[in-house]
Amino acid sequence: MDQTSAHALYDRFLRGLARSPQGVAVRVGATSLTYTELYDRALIRAGSLLAGLPQRPAAVGVLAGKGLDAYTNILACLFTGITMVPLQPSFPVLRTLQMLEAAGVEALFVDAEAVTALEKLRAEGVALPALVDGAAAGDVVGVIAPDPASRLARPRLVAPDDIAYVLFTSGSTGRPKGVPVTHANGAHYFGLLDARYDFGPHDVFSQNFDLNFDCAMFDLFCAWGAGATLVPVPAGAYRDLPGFVAEQGVTVWFSTPSVIGLIRRTGRLTGGALPSLRWSFFAGEAVTCQDVTDWQRAARDSAIENLYGPTELTITITRHRWSPERSPGISVAGVVPIGPVHAGHAWMLLGTDGEPDPSEGELCVAGPQLTSGYLDPADDAGRFVERDGVRYYRTGDRIRRGEEDQLLYLGRLDQQVQVRGVRIELAEIDEALRRCPGVDDAVAVPVPSEQGITLAAFQTGERVPPVALARELSRTLPRAALPQHFFHLTEFPLNSNRKIDRRALLDRALELLGRPR
Repeated sequence: MDQTSAHALYDRFLRGLARSPQGVAVRVGATSLTYTELYDRALIRAGSLLAGLPQRPAAVGVLAGKGLDAYTNILACLFTGITMVPLQPSFPVLRTLQMLEAAGVEALFVDAEAVTALEKLRAEGVALPALVDGAAAGDVVGVIAPDPASRLARPRLVAPDDIAYVLFTSGSTGRPKGVPVTHANGAHYFGLLDARYDFGPHDVFSQNFDLNFDCAMFDLFCAWGAGATLVPVPAGAYRDLPGFVAEQGVTVWFSTPSVIGLIRRTGRLTGGALPSLRWSFFAGEAVTCQDVTDWQRAARDSAIENLYGPTELTITITRHRWSPERSPGISVAGVVPIGPVHAGHAWMLLGTDGEPDPSEGELCVAGPQLTSGYLDPADDAGRFVERDGVRYYRTGDRIRRGEEDQLLYLGRLDQQVQVRGVRIELAEIDEALRRCPGVDDAVAVPVPSEQGITLAAFQTGERVPPVALARELSRTLPRAALPQHFFHLTEFPLNSNRKIDRRALLDRALELLGRPR
């Protein structure tokens, strides 16, 4: 292993390669790649892309589903030493265009599942060079094919402060916000995890998250750093998750808490149903004590942790180890604590007066996992605060300080919500709705349901059919941000300050949907 690469995100894979060269690095259905095979394929693709470009690009997009090519391309992009921008093929093409422009993407890796998405980009005039496997390229013009003769001898060196990848979060201005994460950010994060967990080549990791979601980086680089096997979870597996976990020998599970309710509704979350699990992690949404209790009953031999963290703080920044005896007693409103902030970080709670509060307020964090700022500096406004020369990120989450610095999640302070683990600015939905023909003004509200948070949207102006609104919004918003319910009003209710009364709109949505308040 090249010691000069120890800070590089791809060094996680090199460690796994050294520990388990003939072990399975990734398995998709009945097909798999060993560490040695994946390493070789990724070096060929990295070298082929670089050889096919007139100059080094500023950033490279990885348009990826969850096939073997997707994981090869993620690794290949990192091996080039160039900033990686994971892109979701199912996203609306106009949203992908916004991301390409914002991140300065000048070339693409495209897997077989994403060729249709590439064709849509081509139809919109995107002529970026793209590496596509020859068998998958079909009639797509202007593509680069992998060429073994162009194989890199080794991954390109990177500096600690070089940007490893850029992920996009929902933006209140109606466009996604780019979050750059450096190799140094990742090195600190995964160094803490190495000291905390006993992952090894014998483990099999689930891979639930889409590759443009930061928790997917946990899946990939915890598994590969340990020489373990990574197994993507197909949508059909949730119909009999215990069967899938047993068949694949999964030992490490990571998902949003919504999966617990989904499996419970199938009737398969029964006592001892998940005996192979050693570790279970949940993040992306608040998780309840009841959910964890049910999961623990099924996964009796598994340690369970609730992880918390925004993209701006590199994947997760706190963790709480579930204890059936202790955790329920320190929980608030039946929600599992998020635990202490990672070592090496400073944190504080800001009260409503903008001053630090020792017991409750908005969580603000500074330290080695913190991004330097958004791609567009204009997005930094209101998201960072300085205290005594230290720059903190304002999470927007209201937190209470419990025993032994166990932090307790109380909810959001702003207009941001989590839908199926995806962080969404309600203001982005509002802005997109206002651009729909016939709409004067619009407000989206989060509506609790048995399946988690759903979205309802109110609009004034013409009485636009919901199907027309949904169709227009689907051109720019990801699936998770699309409202499930649309309602027309002649005017919005106002509060005493003459501002739109969102609480009244939520009550109205619950009434119209026949749900209890």
